[in-house]
Amino acid sequence: RKMDVGPSVVEEDNDELYLPRTAMNKLIKEIVPHLRVSVDSRDLLLKCSTLFIHLVAQRATEISDRNQRKTIQPEHVTNALQELGFGEYLDDMKEVLDDYKKQSAKKKKGSSRLDKLGIPEEELLRQQQELFAQARQGMESEQASYQQILIQQLRSQNDASALLSSSTDIHNPDPQATASEQADLFAPEIDDDYDED
Repeated sequence: RKMDVGPSVVEEDNDELYLPRTAMNKLIKEIVPHLRVSVDSRDLLLKCSTLFIHLVAQRATEISDRNQRKTIQPEHVTNALQELGFGEYLDDMKEVLDDYKKQSAKKKKGSSRLDKLGIPEEELLRQQQELFAQARQGMESEQASYQQILIQQLRSQNDASALLSSSTDIHNPDPQATASEQADLFAPEIDDDYDED
């Protein structure tokens, strides 16, 4: 089912085109906290609010197009309300707009997390530099430790290589040596002072 709101058409069954139900329920509780509102009444308020927003937004779009603007400005909305016969809401709308601008300016001014800390920016910068220096020292000491470990490992490998090469010399004699020289390497020492008599 479709509802005609002037040139635009809103589909009634599509929840995506309506205000969030939770927002509407919150508004109802704020406005009339002492009354219970039926589900049907809440749905009707939701549909009427959505249609009103569509109607005002469409007229504001037409006004911005007439003014050759690509962005709808607050004055386009106020003109739309006036043209649609809702001029009695202009004062309320302007009040809400002023509150919004104040809150927005306050958020921009105090939006940085630094402002919320209550510590001057110079102090925060000093603390940051100190942390960087500590991190740098930690990295340098880790690198030095790592280099010491590498040097020890290389020395151990060199010692092992030297030991292996010396034992290789015993078991694998010089290929250029004569057979008698090679035999002398493995022959037991003979004591010349020994007499068999």
